[in-house]
Amino acid sequence: MFNKVILVGNLTRDIELRYLPNGSALAKLGLATNRRYKKQDGTQGEETCFIDVNLFGRTAEVANQYLKRGSQVLIEGRLVLESWMDSNGQKKSRHSITAESMQMLGRPQNSNETYGNNQEDNYSSEYTAPNSPNYAQQKPQNTTKEQEIPVIDINDEEIPF
Repeated sequence: MFNKVILVGNLTRDIELRYLPNGSALAKLGLATNRRYKKQDGTQGEETCFIDVNLFGRTAEVANQYLKRGSQVLIEGRLVLESWMDSNGQKKSRHSITAESMQMLGRPQNSNETYGNNQEDNYSSEYTAPNSPNYAQQKPQNTTKEQEIPVIDINDEEIPF
């Protein structure tokens, strides 16, 4: 089976960060995605979808540090069905996304630079717990800048699907 989700959207609220009993970070965030389409009568329509996303490890800590309500982000992950019993004994369930990677888009708040232009903004999504024996022996990341990708302005009506 194949379970892969790729979403681009804006955060609907500030990130809620907490730590699990094993010491791993968990960040919960709300993501809003928009879809624009042309209705049968020729007018523009728009629908918004709100999705709950869970980030783990170092990615969760980085998201909490740099993102806030309104920030644009790209999430890759998998769709998960969460189910539980409410206080009345009724079974409840909802879908959410468990993120496998996260990329910050747009511009940081109060800055003219995009994410990743500073060496301080570069991070690895790999997470090693602080009590791991090789934690202090990690090698510094390669901070060479990759080629900048040009921005392409595409109208939604030009997309063939």
